[in-house]
Amino acid sequence: MKNIKLAVGVLSLACFAAMNAATHELQSPDGNISIKFSDDSLKLVYNVDYKGKVFIEPSKLGLKLQGADVLGQNVQITDAELSQGVDSYTLLHGRSGKVDDAYNALTLEMQENSLTERKLVVEARAYNDAVAFRYIVPEQTHLTDYNLVEECTEFCLAKDATAYALVLPNYKSGYESEYHKLPVSALANQGGVASHYLVGMPVLLDMPGVGWGAIIETDLEGNAATYLTNPTGSWMGHKFTTIVSPSRSRSEVAVASTLPHHSPWRVIMLADEPGRFGETNVVTSLNPECRVADTSWISAGLSSWDWWNGSLNKAGEVAYTTETMKYYVDFAAENGFKYMTIDAGWCGEDITKCRDNVNVPEVVAYAKSKGVKVFIWLYSRFVWNQMDEAFPLYEKWGVAGLKIDFIERNDQAGIDWYYRVAKKAAEHHLMVDYHGCTNPWGLQRTYPNVVGYEAILGMEQSKAGGRDNPDNRVALAFTRMIPGLMDYTPGGFDNVTPEEFEPNMVTRPQVMGTRAQHLALYVVYDSPFQMVSDWPEAYKNDRSFDFIKEVPARWDETRVLNGTPDTHITVARRNGNDWWLGAITGWEPTSFKLPLDFLGEGSYTAVIYRDTKESGDQPKQYEVKEMKVTSRSTLNIDMARG
Repeated sequence: MKNIKLAVGVLSLACFAAMNAATHELQSPDGNISIKFSDDSLKLVYNVDYKGKVFIEPSKLGLKLQGADVLGQNVQITDAELSQGVDSYTLLHGRSGKVDDAYNALTLEMQENSLTERKLVVEARAYNDAVAFRYIVPEQTHLTDYNLVEECTEFCLAKDATAYALVLPNYKSGYESEYHKLPVSALANQGGVASHYLVGMPVLLDMPGVGWGAIIETDLEGNAATYLTNPTGSWMGHKFTTIVSPSRSRSEVAVASTLPHHSPWRVIMLADEPGRFGETNVVTSLNPECRVADTSWISAGLSSWDWWNGSLNKAGEVAYTTETMKYYVDFAAENGFKYMTIDAGWCGEDITKCRDNVNVPEVVAYAKSKGVKVFIWLYSRFVWNQMDEAFPLYEKWGVAGLKIDFIERNDQAGIDWYYRVAKKAAEHHLMVDYHGCTNPWGLQRTYPNVVGYEAILGMEQSKAGGRDNPDNRVALAFTRMIPGLMDYTPGGFDNVTPEEFEPNMVTRPQVMGTRAQHLALYVVYDSPFQMVSDWPEAYKNDRSFDFIKEVPARWDETRVLNGTPDTHITVARRNGNDWWLGAITGWEPTSFKLPLDFLGEGSYTAVIYRDTKESGDQPKQYEVKEMKVTSRSTLNIDMARG
């Protein structure tokens, strides 16, 4: 395939002095996004424009440190430095293989107008699809430690945008819920009654007449995760402020550190279409470089898995045993999957010892003889206690990776634990898949052995009720997929209509949505560690399983071709010279013509797995068609309900 060369726009930065304040403007390389900072009335504020229209109105910035006023609300900008750069690096897994992101940058130094003269630095970057900023508290005479009580960052929206918001119950959460569609003002007021909700990031925003936006954070090292809330209590209020995840061991201070200290990056993505946020690499670009010297042992791939289907053996009996795990190893080997995952039940509180039912070293040795590698499930609390002892042992056993579950915390100690696990696992050649966790923030660039995060209302919910459904899956592709690495666990083959659907916690759960949709999820969702979740016998003698056997888990390029969170999505991903295309719709049937202009030169053979006219009422029905196409061809996409 031929290379494409791109020219990046010239540096466009402006600084100017207002009558009573210093204002500094930073523009993206293409000039479409602008962020301005000002010390107007000694208050540090910023605002963001997209294509000449206001997206974020003047909004306060600042840090509330223990025992002092807000640092940022009585300051003057003393120096400003402009620069530009390119984030150029490779990703082992994700939506791109090679990243080259140009940006313009601005560093502002400021000093407090007080006797202590505390100093603060704000570092900002502008990409063609996002702006980002973070706080840096430098070493200084009148401040010896960093003890953060509250971050005072505002996002004052120019309009009452429609939000797709992950509303969470409290700070102990696995981020496994729907993204609710509602105006931002509804997050602060219920029919005249003041209220507020805890919103996990990212939050997707539709601001008609201006564009689409998303607010997210990256590079959490040394910090706690942050939530958003609308504090106004008013039906006219449409803004967010930040809430730092509180410490479980300190009563007032959320983040404690030495100086210098930097906060996470606050990222505001902007585009004409929400699909652009599924293509951007800004989340990984704003994280530190790879710290794993030898990455040759890290590889994307599909995995057989015993848990979702009830640990059924070949005879269809529930049997959580060594022999059953070997059966799933055989299934992986026969179909070319790199991995097999042993889920919960093989160990107790001591994670260095196997129970009598499953002998992990025996299964791992058997898998090695078949060319398959093994992941093992672990309870996070036991990992906290035994990481140093257990990880070297797993390396000795030959385990390939760890699925660590029920983390459910993202305070400073919790975020530090994510980093310690990733580092310690890398030292012992172990990959990591976090479950029951907070949303990703780009850690996979720094530690590419991190290959998955759950933090998603995934297919496991079909065992319990109707929350996992086609409408939810489309919304996830525009929301949860923004930071990537989403372990949704696809592969359900007992496809039924909503009228037929009955949840089943024991064995062989049903799934809503057509067979073609459940195949397409392997392309639509970002996941270098994909489950093949159903009972192996469910896939026997079914041609649609050929798609799963052949689909890659690693991609060189990603294009989101169309769609909205309320309707459908079409994603094309390239692996080498081959393109894979996945299209899914919600409960409304969807048809459109799709130009294939993303293809390279020459002729391609398209093998198409698609719904039939009967698939809406008979979801297991599909058809396979082959045709020759080129970049000048157009496909007719006809998707049944679900």
